[in-house]
Amino acid sequence: MSEYSVHEPMQAQLEMKLERTVKALQSNRMDACWVKTKEEALEKVRALLPKGALTASGGSMTLDECGITALLRSGDYDYLDREAVSREEIPELFHRSFYADCYLMSSNAVTEQGELYNVDGNGNRVAALIYGPKDVIVVAGANKIVPDIPAAIRRVRCLAAPVNAMRLQQETPCTKTGICAGVKGELAAGCKAEQRICCSYVVSGFQRTPNRIHVILVAENLGY
Repeated sequence: MSEYSVHEPMQAQLEMKLERTVKALQSNRMDACWVKTKEEALEKVRALLPKGALTASGGSMTLDECGITALLRSGDYDYLDREAVSREEIPELFHRSFYADCYLMSSNAVTEQGELYNVDGNGNRVAALIYGPKDVIVVAGANKIVPDIPAAIRRVRCLAAPVNAMRLQQETPCTKTGICAGVKGELAAGCKAEQRICCSYVVSGFQRTPNRIHVILVAENLGY
């Protein structure tokens, strides 16, 4: 009997999930692939971005962890960097992002049915995902893959939203309890906090424009 690591069956199962999800995304007319490491994800993004392209991005721990944010700031691209402008200039930068050659972001969840699920506070990130930039690149770790939309909703309410609210130091109930105040309610249920980060809910399914959205899944845990 051949010997193998106890982790090999788990890796094989993960790769099957990634393959299944990629095929489902492709069936919804998104350009999708998966890679084993964040370093490979960085190279995929580099290959997709022409030098000098006007680029913008949503705030993303995943992009940071993969080195993609650093790539955008390398000087090879005309990057609309929210960190390089004042608070008063950010709204104008967000509007300019809709004219970008490429918008980069992660996704709060990716379903095995081939859907992207995203929740925003300001709405600039989901707006750019839906319409505006010529291309959108979505990079997401395997930890964000869920079976379906109900599971995606639970993931955001029980994990992604509270942790992101903590990271951003928002004054919301979930930063104190670790879970959404509306976890048992309807889709948009939640708190009435001024700094609530869950205001706009978007499901991206079948796309009218084929391959405008590029999805790179990574066989690692990345972001929230």
